[in-house]
Amino acid sequence: MHKIAIVGCGAMSDEWIMAAKKRTDCQIVALVDINADMAKRKREGNGLTCEVYTSLADALKRGDVHLVFDITPPNIHFATVTTALKAGCHVFGEKPIADSLENARKMIQCSDETGKEYFVMQNRRYLPALFAMKNFLQTRPLGDIGQISINFRKNPHFNNYRDVMDNPLISEMSIHAFDAVRFVLGRNAKSVFCHEFNPSWSWYKGNASAICVFEMDDGSVFDYRGTWCSSGLNTSWESEWYVSCEKGTVYWDGAGALIYNVNKGKEGGNPDDDSSKTCTIEPAVMAEIEHEACISDMFHAINQGVRPPTDCRDNINSVKMVYAAIESAKQRKVMAI
Repeated sequence: MHKIAIVGCGAMSDEWIMAAKKRTDCQIVALVDINADMAKRKREGNGLTCEVYTSLADALKRGDVHLVFDITPPNIHFATVTTALKAGCHVFGEKPIADSLENARKMIQCSDETGKEYFVMQNRRYLPALFAMKNFLQTRPLGDIGQISINFRKNPHFNNYRDVMDNPLISEMSIHAFDAVRFVLGRNAKSVFCHEFNPSWSWYKGNASAICVFEMDDGSVFDYRGTWCSSGLNTSWESEWYVSCEKGTVYWDGAGALIYNVNKGKEGGNPDDDSSKTCTIEPAVMAEIEHEACISDMFHAINQGVRPPTDCRDNINSVKMVYAAIESAKQRKVMAI
């Protein structure tokens, strides 16, 4: 039985609590938040009977916790994760790994030194459409992949720490797209040029918009255009995707059907296909999706003594993209990753 302490009782903790409650091999024994009243409300709202603490150190004194869910803001991840690992606990945590690449590396080192695992939430990897896109592209019916273009437009008013971050879009949101592209391509990025900015109407302190161009290690290009202060015509939270290939293009609006076309003519593809006709790629059939599926994968990994795709040692390759993009925007030059 996995005895769990959940650290951070904000809105996102509900996803983790619900996933844990559905399992028969775990028990939530502690809720931790600097705001004890928030933790108590979370306990009551989810029908839990666990203890409430204002620090992880106090919760660990119980002696029975051996798994920690870290659902704190990014600047708290380092302290939470390293404290848990050094206390002999495995950690499942929200993205990103940390608030800096240096801290991310130290956290991975801590996991190695303690022999305890640290897995990171990347729920977009568990979307049926992206699973289907990856599977389709791997069979190479459209030939080589040349470019992935992602357009993200939203205008959320969080009224929390995101409003005062220096790089709210890149630090908090873009890693979803960066990691999803790594997942779909099965490749890592090797360089980036980023222009970060904050429109005059933005309600964020830091840069809420960015344009990034990544060169992937297979020579393909990934371009990302994102904003958290859109003035309209928003995309879904999953973004709008174009995957341009040698013989055609795959398109997904982030919400509806996944479609593709094949270029007409001998030079572009199959001459019997009409390039104006679109074909549908059926979404993958999955028993669980997003947070629930990712958390189940983490539990499976712990139970089987293996590491999931979202292990910190792999996920740092997505984190590197984030901090290289931020540094590129600061220096106004291409940064190696």
